[in-house]
Amino acid sequence: MVLETVKHYPVLLSEIISIITPQHGGTFIDCTFGQGGYTNEILKYKDTKVIAFDRDIESKKKADQISNKFQERFIFKNKRFSQLDQLKIKNENIRGVIFDLGYSYTQIKDPSKGLSFNYSGDLNMRMGLNEFSAKEAIHKLDSRELEKIFKFFGEEKDAKKIASRISKIRKNKVLDNEDLVKLIDSIKKRNNFKIHNSTKIFQALRIFVNKEISELIYGLIAATKVLKKDGILAVVTFHSLEDKIVKYFFKSLSEEKSISRYLPKLEQPETLFNIKNKKPIIPSVQELKKNIPSRSAKLRYVIKKKNFYEFETDILSKFQDLIKIEDYGNKL
Repeated sequence: MVLETVKHYPVLLSEIISIITPQHGGTFIDCTFGQGGYTNEILKYKDTKVIAFDRDIESKKKADQISNKFQERFIFKNKRFSQLDQLKIKNENIRGVIFDLGYSYTQIKDPSKGLSFNYSGDLNMRMGLNEFSAKEAIHKLDSRELEKIFKFFGEEKDAKKIASRISKIRKNKVLDNEDLVKLIDSIKKRNNFKIHNSTKIFQALRIFVNKEISELIYGLIAATKVLKKDGILAVVTFHSLEDKIVKYFFKSLSEEKSISRYLPKLEQPETLFNIKNKKPIIPSVQELKKNIPSRSAKLRYVIKKKNFYEFETDILSKFQDLIKIEDYGNKL
């Protein structure tokens, strides 16, 4: 099937470039390569290098095009961004790490991925390097487990009703995208708001299938390790759960309780990060006009204050209840 050709707009691009200042050179890590929007812009500056990650193998097509143009300055890894600290890059001058946690138009409109409730087909939602699909989750997890996924990952108020209905209907038929949408519509009242009835359930399943909570947490930890002094860690989120995790991580490591246990006492920094803007940066009116999906984007960034690798953080314990829900996938 040929996908619709639509221009991809990297969200908050000018703001990102202004923050990471690639004109001064250095190595940058694009943790969510996608269509290469950030990478392309960074590589326009001659003294830069980009190491890009994407778990979606389809992104390699775009990466190969960039690699042909910038052979000496671009590396692509078909890996999860939580693995970035496994690369031997301690000696690289990592000046910036960027996360764009949204999905590209190409990915959303690809019916084989099953990310959109506007397409019929299998409940997939795998973005690559996955262990199970949404179809397996829907048909094999018990009603209580599905309820928790919908409630905590999708913030769906009708989570219990929807999970219960799924549990009953799946006894007699295999549910696909279209079936799930109809089931949700039969429970939720029609609304006059912009949000579709199925948005929260599909979001919850996508987060669960791709283990987006633990991926984000481990990705933030890994990014902090590899950054050099004065390096920038910038994250663009698209829903409240992501933003809550990023906000907590940045805030907790910008307070005095955050110290490296591997540094001598006299050399311990008072804090690991410096936060310039406490409030998130949001898209401009001009950007919203040309790229409507950017309306929910929030950009937060911090500056690393010292050269160090290991550090302490309580973020895993802070969000352990969400990680436990992700662990339901271990039985699939």
